[in-house]
Amino acid sequence: MHVFLLGVSHRTAPVDLRERLDFSSRDLGAAVEEVAARPAMAESVVLSTCNRSEIYVASEDPARARDELVAFLSDYHHVPAEAFQPHLFGLENSAAVAHLFRVAAGLDSLVVGEPQILGQVKDAYQAAAGKRCVGPVLGHVFRWSFGVGKRVRTETALGEGAVSVSFAAVALARKIFGRLQGRRVLVVGAGEISSLTAQHLRSQGVGEIVITSRTHAHAETLAAQVGGMAVPWDGMIAALGSADIVITATGSPRPIITRAQLEAVKDRRRNALFIIDVAVPRDVEAAVGDIEQVFLYNIDDLQAIVQENLSRRAAEIELAESIVNEEVTRFMAWQRSRGAVPTVVALRQRFEAIRRSELQRLEGKLGALPPEARARVDEITRLIVEKLLLEPTEQLK
Repeated sequence: MHVFLLGVSHRTAPVDLRERLDFSSRDLGAAVEEVAARPAMAESVVLSTCNRSEIYVASEDPARARDELVAFLSDYHHVPAEAFQPHLFGLENSAAVAHLFRVAAGLDSLVVGEPQILGQVKDAYQAAAGKRCVGPVLGHVFRWSFGVGKRVRTETALGEGAVSVSFAAVALARKIFGRLQGRRVLVVGAGEISSLTAQHLRSQGVGEIVITSRTHAHAETLAAQVGGMAVPWDGMIAALGSADIVITATGSPRPIITRAQLEAVKDRRRNALFIIDVAVPRDVEAAVGDIEQVFLYNIDDLQAIVQENLSRRAAEIELAESIVNEEVTRFMAWQRSRGAVPTVVALRQRFEAIRRSELQRLEGKLGALPPEARARVDEITRLIVEKLLLEPTEQLK
């Protein structure tokens, strides 16, 4: 059984294509069930984050699995295959395992060391397991990846220093405005990224922070945490009129801020407006960036900040990579040893049958021995068999 991976990420595809192939705004369980229904798939897991859409499968025929996955992506997302095939990457067996381990460790994230990614890998596994799409192959691979991610966080400083998408967004705001003290901020969405971003902004001394979310209770909770103010969802456009900085990170499948909406409020303001859209699919219509004095950045625009972080943390990355390589070697060795199990079992059964046959043949001579002596003979012959099997068993594994 082969492990095969097919997907797109921030390394291979632009944001507009990634959002067309995004699963996070749809039912992940339904998607993985559709993958599992394809003939070449024995097991499947769909991993979808703001920077990647990846499908992991266990299959006896990786070439056929690739063809079926391309057809699935096209059918499921209603995107012609020729539009995304040049941006796909496919990995098999040890290369696929190594990639998953690097993802779980935060080494393949847009912002290296991003802590949220391990939780997203676990969520993808749970969604597939809940639909009974995971078996012994992917089950072991994903559970092992959880340990790799935990080990990298424990043994390196890769996740330290507030390195995340939200931190990168705030760093970009500082480059635009210089000092952020007194700036008015609108945060759209009350999820994890929004929460982290609001906390980073508060630590930079911004003035008013306004939080809005489709679920007003979530907005109120986050506002209480950061000393901000919650406004109803239908008050978002009005709040844009007084904001200097807008951070938006919702799970909306279509833009929630359009050029027409922003032009209407822009007529009532003179200051520059800085918008960072870290959502995939994007929350802000691309044409918004054409409005005078409106500066729009999306998640791909954070790459420059990421590269700065990479150069400063090269030593930690090297250590984390060595841990991943070590774990891949251990996993592949374990997987190979699992392939020898049926042979080892058959060999042990054969030796045990010979031992019992010989004891039965000597029954006439052993019959006169007292019970404790016969038990000792049985124990000695069993130990002899164990010692004879030790080296062959190790060689097989």
